[in-house]
Amino acid sequence: MPRESFLKNRIRSVGFALRGMILLLRTEPSIKIQFFIALVVTAAGFYFQISSTEWILQLFAIGLVMGIEGVNTAIEKLSDYIQPKNDPKIGLIKDISAGAVMIVSIVASIIGLIIYMPKLL
Repeated sequence: MPRESFLKNRIRSVGFALRGMILLLRTEPSIKIQFFIALVVTAAGFYFQISSTEWILQLFAIGLVMGIEGVNTAIEKLSDYIQPKNDPKIGLIKDISAGAVMIVSIVASIIGLIIYMPKLL
């Protein structure tokens, strides 16, 4: 059987990733909230005409929060699949994963404050 081409393989991988992203946005309440916030701060960026550097920082923060939230969701789903019953060790893993989301969310909020507070005052 002939091997698939590198290009076909990459296209298929992108399709899987897009499907995962859409699934995440459709099914996870926390990512829906984060997506809404991302839309609001993006609109604010256009309104306040933020600099290129501010755009880079803002987009990086949005991507980091949403990406880590996706990893957190995957860890939670995998943990539930491996151990459907309440297990303190699985609970610790889930807490650590959620804590990672909290860390990047706090830093992203600080970035937002640094960008927008001077424009609001």
